[in-house]
Amino acid sequence: MGKRYFCDYCDRSFQDNLHNRKKHLNGVQHLRAKRVWYDLFRDAAAILQEEQTKKPCRKFLQTGQCDFGSNCRFSHMTEQDLEKLSAQVQGEQRLKELRQEGADVPLGTIEDWLEKRAKRLSAAQSNRLAPGMESCHTAFRLSFAQPLAQPG
Repeated sequence: MGKRYFCDYCDRSFQDNLHNRKKHLNGVQHLRAKRVWYDLFRDAAAILQEEQTKKPCRKFLQTGQCDFGSNCRFSHMTEQDLEKLSAQVQGEQRLKELRQEGADVPLGTIEDWLEKRAKRLSAAQSNRLAPGMESCHTAFRLSFAQPLAQPG
């Protein structure tokens, strides 16, 4: 059977050869899945800056859905969402300034981190790219040396 290449971004495997790998890595589905994964780690300031430059998506504001999903060139954030994001950015900037001044700022608890992570992941689930993208994983793994298990 030969070596198999597994892409955790796309949750797919295929025969590992130069042609197949190049075709997959340059494919639209892979690039979108990869972008969605890395967007989960962007800081609030970058997201706010990007969303403020976009015009609001009329279809999303009217119906609550958009056929383009996260590929839409318009913003899917409401005014309230932008205000919350702006407040979060300001809070992060204040904490950063306090830490630079040497103030004793208590670090967050693991429960706070887990709660924020759960919110971020649920938001990512609701903003999926396309129906075929539900199975994207959260890590990237190459399995060059290990073939997939044979049924049997």
